[in-house]
Amino acid sequence: MLNISNNSVKDRIDPYKFESYRKTIPHDESKKRVRILLYSLLVAFVVLFLPWTQNFRSRGMVTALKPEHRPQTVHSIIPGRIERWFVQEGDYVNKGDTILFISEIKDEYMDPELLMRTQRQVDAKALAVRSYEEKVKAQENQISALTENNRLRKEQAENRLEQAQLSVDSDSVVLEAERLNLSVATVQLERMEKLFEEGLKSLTELEQRKIRFQEALAKKISAENKLLSSKNGLISAQIELNAIDNDFRDKLAKANAERYAALSDQYDAEATVTKLENQLSNYTVRSGMYYVLAPQSGYVTQAIQVGLGETIKEGAEIVSIMPKDYSLAVELYVAPIDLPLVRLGNKIRFIFDGWPAIVFSGWPQLSNGTFGGKVYAIDNFTSANNMYRILVVPDPDEEPWPDALRLGSGADGIALLNDVPVWYEIWRQMNGFPADFYTLKDTRETKGKK
Repeated sequence: MLNISNNSVKDRIDPYKFESYRKTIPHDESKKRVRILLYSLLVAFVVLFLPWTQNFRSRGMVTALKPEHRPQTVHSIIPGRIERWFVQEGDYVNKGDTILFISEIKDEYMDPELLMRTQRQVDAKALAVRSYEEKVKAQENQISALTENNRLRKEQAENRLEQAQLSVDSDSVVLEAERLNLSVATVQLERMEKLFEEGLKSLTELEQRKIRFQEALAKKISAENKLLSSKNGLISAQIELNAIDNDFRDKLAKANAERYAALSDQYDAEATVTKLENQLSNYTVRSGMYYVLAPQSGYVTQAIQVGLGETIKEGAEIVSIMPKDYSLAVELYVAPIDLPLVRLGNKIRFIFDGWPAIVFSGWPQLSNGTFGGKVYAIDNFTSANNMYRILVVPDPDEEPWPDALRLGSGADGIALLNDVPVWYEIWRQMNGFPADFYTLKDTRETKGKK
């Protein structure tokens, strides 16, 4: 059978009488091969019309949905020296718990009685403000008294002016009467002189008439003198009235100047008080910053500043805290060419690092070990890696994400797009065409609107 010897036994033994030999001999081998090929082609043809879910993949990492839920570092608001630690890495802290205590390193804040001394300065300046307020009130009272006194003096001066005017009027009437008497005495004297010349009157009577004439002349001159004196009194009254106003304006201007000076000092003192109060508030707040507190509840993951006696700068990072409660999300980075394919609410399948999975990207229903998500937010600008960042949250209709999943874990995202036949996807991949952007549902809605 093997024909390795020159002595053949082929003619001596009939192999067909052995059943094992008969089973090794193929029957219609070519027909069987054709049948297998036909079945394979039929299966391949059927597969070409199976639905295929278009997709693209992207790498990302697990993060928190809300910014306040992401790991954060606690900073020192003021510079200082580390005096005491109250926590260590891995400890759980509640919001407001003390993390460490720092002491002051700036000489302007080292006075242990700084708050008390500043408070005394505030009190002293507040008393100065009240003193200026009282001074302003005294000046206002003085101005009121000057105004009232000026009113009374003006009334008095006006009365004197009126009296002087009446005196002038009275003396004018008296002067007219004396002038009339003088004219009468002059006529009588002339008549008496004629009668004396005619011998009808005696010399004694003539002399008596002359005496009366002189008396009338003297009274007339006295009346004129008195009238001039009354006019002088009227002028003096007018001068006095004007002098009262001038004197009042001078005193009022001086009092107002002192009042405004007091007001200026008062405002300066109030500004100083406000500045000192602000300084006191700053000192008080600063004294409360010596204890660095936890901004929220969580776990201390890393102590960035270590040791005792080490000085830290203003704004220096001290510890890193991982919040206790957080909402998971995955941030994926999508290439600009794939960004138009992503919409809010799109389905995403994830393969998380550490969780084994069997993935059929075109048939997500057959995949095992993947988790579902929905697109929650899309950035409108590129990141530092020239790709667009999208946030994906757990899909409430899918199996929840693992409880052991932690922030920072890697995630491989598969964005699920349209369902197309396998042959169409092969044709699209061979020609380098992008995945379909418009779905059949979108096309029908667009036609319905038209």
